[in-house]
Amino acid sequence: MRRAVVRQAGAGGLGFALLSASSFGLSGVLGKGLLETGWTAGSAVLARVTVAAVVLLVPTVISLRGSWTALRRHTWLVIAFGLVPVAGTQFCFFQAVARLPVGIALLLEYTAPLVIIGWLWVRHGHRPSRLTVIGAVVALAGLLLVLDVFTGRPVDPVGAMWALVGMIGAATYFVLGAHDAQGLPPIALAGGGMVVGAIGLALGGVLRVIPMAFASAPAALGGRAVPWWVDVLALGVLTAAVAYASGIAASRRLGSRLASFVALTEVLFALLFAWSLLGELPRLVQLFGGLVLLGGVALVKLGEGADADVSPEPLA
Repeated sequence: MRRAVVRQAGAGGLGFALLSASSFGLSGVLGKGLLETGWTAGSAVLARVTVAAVVLLVPTVISLRGSWTALRRHTWLVIAFGLVPVAGTQFCFFQAVARLPVGIALLLEYTAPLVIIGWLWVRHGHRPSRLTVIGAVVALAGLLLVLDVFTGRPVDPVGAMWALVGMIGAATYFVLGAHDAQGLPPIALAGGGMVVGAIGLALGGVLRVIPMAFASAPAALGGRAVPWWVDVLALGVLTAAVAYASGIAASRRLGSRLASFVALTEVLFALLFAWSLLGELPRLVQLFGGLVLLGGVALVKLGEGADADVSPEPLA
């Protein structure tokens, strides 16, 4: 009976992880459509998070079933999730795609599993295995190829910096999402995080810490012009509300390591969307580097083992 439950949870977690990856994979394409019309990264992320917060409000309230104690007990978890994985990571990613092809920005961001391994080693004493170390070296070699440092045509350094900072936020997303917040449903963590993220971004805009600019011009998508509000709704509903809620559900069922491994398929989805809708395709050396990078991360995951996953200690 226990094995059947574990298999069912694993299958459900895999389904949630793939849904989350495909939804997140569309964010770069939709975000770039707004950025090219005059929106800033801050305004695009604010619109995305605000729409997601509105969409998730009712499901969040229903999931809590009037038990606001769980939300108060995990206040710091919700705040951390809203400010770092939600607002911070999205802002950095949109800053990156303003300067880099979507696929390259995402490949750089998805070195996050290496950070997770380092965090679990330092925080919980989980020393990486030899296979993990080999995988990390392979992944770093792939990263250098993705950055195209050997051909004399490196990618935009500022864009690469934003993507790598976003990578830290992505690692935080998997670690916090896997946190066993008893009594706090995944949808409540996602919804609460969206509200916190929207408030944080709005305050940043009011204080002029985060540049904000909006435009009403149509956004380009797949060679066609679509109204800006259609792009914003798709960003908020598909790539934020659905993506984050399903991603948290996947992390809780699979653990942060395995969930982050399956989430690597987001890169494939993003490359497919960017190619079909924007006509973007990385150079051959970068594609090869991407394969090396993903292969290295896969070795890292195999070296660690999914059953050794540890969630972070309670934040509240």
